[in-house]
Amino acid sequence: MPSFRDAIAQLTAEGAPFEIVNETVGGVEMQVYRNRQANLRDLFLGSAGFGDRIAFVQGDVRLTFDDVHARVRRLAAGLAGLGVGAGDRVAIVAANSPDWLVTFWATLLLGAISVPLNAWWKGEELAFALDDCGAKVAVCDARRTDIVAGLDAPIASLERVVTIGEELDAIVAGETPAAAVDEAVPIGEDDVAVLLYTSGTTGRPKGSIQTHRSTVANFMNMSVRTLAATIAAGDREAAGARPAPSPTSQTAWLLIVPLFHVTGLFTCAVPQIVIGGKIVFMPPGRFDPDVAMRAIEDEEVTILSGVPTVMQRILASPNLGKWDLTTVAQVSYGGAPSPERLRDELAEHMPWLSGGGPLTAYGLTETAGVVCVNSGSDYAERPASVGPPMPTLEVRVVGPDGADVPTGEKGEIWAKGPIVSPGYWKRPEANAETFTDGWLHTGDVGKVDSDGFVYVLDRAKDMIIRGGENVYCAEVEDVISRHPAVAEAAVIGVPDTDLGETVKAVVVARSGATVDAGDLMSFCAERLAHFKVPAEVEVRAAALPRNPSGKILKSVLRGEGHAFVDDESSDAVL
Repeated sequence: MPSFRDAIAQLTAEGAPFEIVNETVGGVEMQVYRNRQANLRDLFLGSAGFGDRIAFVQGDVRLTFDDVHARVRRLAAGLAGLGVGAGDRVAIVAANSPDWLVTFWATLLLGAISVPLNAWWKGEELAFALDDCGAKVAVCDARRTDIVAGLDAPIASLERVVTIGEELDAIVAGETPAAAVDEAVPIGEDDVAVLLYTSGTTGRPKGSIQTHRSTVANFMNMSVRTLAATIAAGDREAAGARPAPSPTSQTAWLLIVPLFHVTGLFTCAVPQIVIGGKIVFMPPGRFDPDVAMRAIEDEEVTILSGVPTVMQRILASPNLGKWDLTTVAQVSYGGAPSPERLRDELAEHMPWLSGGGPLTAYGLTETAGVVCVNSGSDYAERPASVGPPMPTLEVRVVGPDGADVPTGEKGEIWAKGPIVSPGYWKRPEANAETFTDGWLHTGDVGKVDSDGFVYVLDRAKDMIIRGGENVYCAEVEDVISRHPAVAEAAVIGVPDTDLGETVKAVVVARSGATVDAGDLMSFCAERLAHFKVPAEVEVRAAALPRNPSGKILKSVLRGEGHAFVDDESSDAVL
């Protein structure tokens, strides 16, 4: 039985279904799949054959693939009737819903550019992004329609705001024949498909350009890896660990991250429509682990994916044993540092997971998906690693001079491959700073070991320099998370006249527990060098502030401004 690496090699070898070759793309030589779809429109149209299989579920709404295809084609025709054509930008500003994805696919059928915007942004941020991308049409839910309508100044490019609901339904039911989309212009691999704006936790958000090539390549990378894992697993799955699937079962993904985030859109939504999987939307409202577990049981969910915090909240629910979660075959997380204990806790509570446990992944907005994945025995042996690069991806670690550092040494992670964005929308200065000969400067500090496994140590901007010593916040946060009284933690640097910066920990206690600052410092001192031990500990009663993708807003902890609505009255975007 081949190993996972052997399976990857077999699948991507010369003459194999996923053969990898070298080609020049945009003046940069990189690895690509020889046999690939040209664009997302072709991928979507290829899913029409799934017919009456369920595609989208949200509450009482259940849409088959036939339903989705008919609605997408009708909406595409309606958008064309509004003047939307190839290259035009259609913004989506809404909470997760089936019509969010219907709008996304309808836009791409026309060769237009989809622009998912952060639905938690305030008016000023939305105004900036709508103007920056030059949106011609914005499709919003009712809440965001009101925000756009209340902007201080009109957006010059914006010709129409369409509200999801009766107004969108009227466009779908319009007189323009759905067959009109068949006359849409051809779409090239390097045409822009999506502008995915960075989170904006610092400074103005930037529109990361995702081409049809990059998004298709991410889907193929995921497909190869999944197939290789299946081949390598063989018959090693524990017999009887999970009930046999029903004859009508299909891949079902519980969507617990926003669709305007790279994970929700490119890791979940695009692959699921292509493979005939079911997307289970959470009901509108803030994330509730008990609601999520009920959805898992009711819809026989097979995949859970999100930030580590979401998984921790599910495991911490007192109702964890109430729901049947045995249909879940895969749990994956990324987007933020994960405590090492999380893998063990998932293995304890979900011992039936395929591959022997969960997987962790590393990707960025600028990569249209996943750069590295770690799972199975590799994850057990190297729990601090995010795994080796995905097929077609190259990773290097460089020093301040741009030269590679020795194996195992720390530096900035750079990545190259077909999933990497060609640049930011209208940002030549940022492009010059972030991209070098096709290599993306991730801004993450990390290292690569002798077997090619990547370790992400911290964001460069979050690294603390205390008296000339580098302190990686993620390392300190991982140690703090092991304390039995701590539910979540964040580490930041605070100014110090003598040392430049000192280490501060902000923690939230587990339910029913108490965190003592002195005890926590002693706990860290037993496990960390003295200069990494927090000099200050702040214990908070409320959860740490996070952006919609689940990342902790350290700018808020430092007392700086941020771009997100975080009052308790605001609704979630799930």
